Amino acid sequence: MIDKDVIAQRAAKILLDTKSVLFNVDEPFTLTSGKRSPVYIDCRRLISFPAERKQLMDDAAAMLLEVTKDKPLDYLAGGETAGIPYAAFIAERMEKPMLYVRKKPKGFGRMAQIEGSMDDDGKNVALIEDLQTDGGSKKLFVDVLREAGANVEHAFVVFHYGIFKASEENMKALGITLHSLTDWWAVLKTAQDMNYFDAHTLSEVKRFLDAPTEWQDAFEAKAS
Repeated sequence: MIDKDVIAQRAAKILLDTKSVLFNVDEPFTLTSGKRSPVYIDCRRLISFPAERKQLMDDAAAMLLEVTKDKPLDYLAGGETAGIPYAAFIAERMEKPMLYVRKKPKGFGRMAQIEGSMDDDGKNVALIEDLQTDGGSKKLFVDVLREAGANVEHAFVVFHYGIFKASEENMKALGITLHSLTDWWAVLKTAQDMNYFDAHTLSEVKRFLDAPTEWQDAFEAKAS
């Protein structure tokens, strides 16, 4: 049986060592939403580190094999675009066919939105992505796969924020069980245990993780 805590801490250390996660409380990062954050994650960076990538993907394959042993997966489907390399890495280890799902249909040829070949309905498919914040973007990919006849009950991400209640609510509404290698809490614990950052930075990051919206509002008020 896999030990999820061991996997989470191992993945957290890899993210820190490869600088795929960053902390900066003095000059917070600007997110796509325009909000500021003292933490930042870039899972795309991981694909350039072969040894670390191998460990993460070995753990991912072991995790998915265990949680789906009673209803084995037939396909792994990567979400465009960041989920595609991870779906490929994991599918290779699990010796499973791979698909990938576009955000919108291709504008020529077969007008395909699912690339690859899934010939029969009722196949068990796991959606693979790089990360999840609140899970809102997963619905598009899950809906496309289900409309094509797939049975989608599991989603996997390398990194789950783990700080937004909406993430659990969105997965429940979709009827999806989410699996991840690690989250911000494991990263914070590893950073504390191994003294990656000073006490002030760690304390401020914890304040953000405990109440991200309140932290962002307070930062904006202070900045103005």
